[in-house]
Amino acid sequence: MQKSIFGIILFVLLLPISPIFSQEYTDTDPTLSISLNSEINFIYPDSDGYTIVIGLIENNDPLAFLTNVVIQATFFDSFNSNPLDVSEGKTVLNVIPPNSKSPFIIRSENPNPNISEVQLSILNFDTSKSIQNKLFVSVNGVFLDPMFDFYDSTYTLSFSGELQNGSALIQETAVHLAFYDVFDRIIQVSTIEIGDVDINEKIPLELTEKINSSAVGFLLFSESDTFYSTTVNVKLPPPQIITKLATISDVIVTSTLGKTLSEIKVGSTVKIESKTLLQFDTNEITYTYYVQIKESHSNLDVPSTIEYIGNFDDQFIGNGVKLQSLDWIPEKKGLFFIETFLWDGNNVPIAAKGPLVSILVN
Repeated sequence: MQKSIFGIILFVLLLPISPIFSQEYTDTDPTLSISLNSEINFIYPDSDGYTIVIGLIENNDPLAFLTNVVIQATFFDSFNSNPLDVSEGKTVLNVIPPNSKSPFIIRSENPNPNISEVQLSILNFDTSKSIQNKLFVSVNGVFLDPMFDFYDSTYTLSFSGELQNGSALIQETAVHLAFYDVFDRIIQVSTIEIGDVDINEKIPLELTEKINSSAVGFLLFSESDTFYSTTVNVKLPPPQIITKLATISDVIVTSTLGKTLSEIKVGSTVKIESKTLLQFDTNEITYTYYVQIKESHSNLDVPSTIEYIGNFDDQFIGNGVKLQSLDWIPEKKGLFFIETFLWDGNNVPIAAKGPLVSILVN
């Protein structure tokens, strides 16, 4: 049975920031078997200037399966009642089971920076034949690549899981990951296309993708031509924030023959050695390695005096470990401590200061 709905309208105000948050004006009639959830629409301009609308359609019927849901988005500016653009979209799920939800995504037909309001309406939907809940999705691992900056807008997600089929051959199978933010808005949808799956077959799932850094979790679900799965709610682990590219470690003092020393003599040549790990694949990076040696004083009110500063230039190509070494000839007795630094070609630190090492000179 096909139903047409007219005059069921939801207005959404676009704020002049990205992402753009929605604000409710009116909602769909709660007596209808299908509705738009007006509180969790996510609207933003993409990098090409198109306006993207992501939302949820709710099937409120306890028995019926719904299909062919068509949502219309009408785009306006703030000054004119004539629309700037009109676009239609469908739900991610082809068939929405009873008392279930499906995301939808609509993109404006044309890029237009003047769009400031969106009017959403449900145009059509059909009842569908029943499909069975005989797909099972599970999660094996979720990993977020470290971020270099807390304010990065995206990070890379690596997901692994499994899809298990039920008691019949199925076709047109797909697994979806619908990412949501702290406001429970769907902000991104990724799909793993699978196709045909044999009876009781298990399919490994893998996805590596850039996702919005506002995401705090995702809904994992699947459907085919005859089966669907229960939705699994997966919380994302907090991303590791790494603001430096490299790490300095294993700072030691050795003789010219390579023996590690904790005490040396005035006038003898020693080597200050360390390891530097570049933690991420990058293009070629030119860097300067610095060693600074200061004399330690028992009186804390007396500032430390710099005994030696040495440096040399080198390059990182890709990630991995680099070994650094500088010669030093101490000129006076005392207790000294050694500091190590790594700066790029613009004199910007690319590693935190290395571990502090003390050495006694007799």
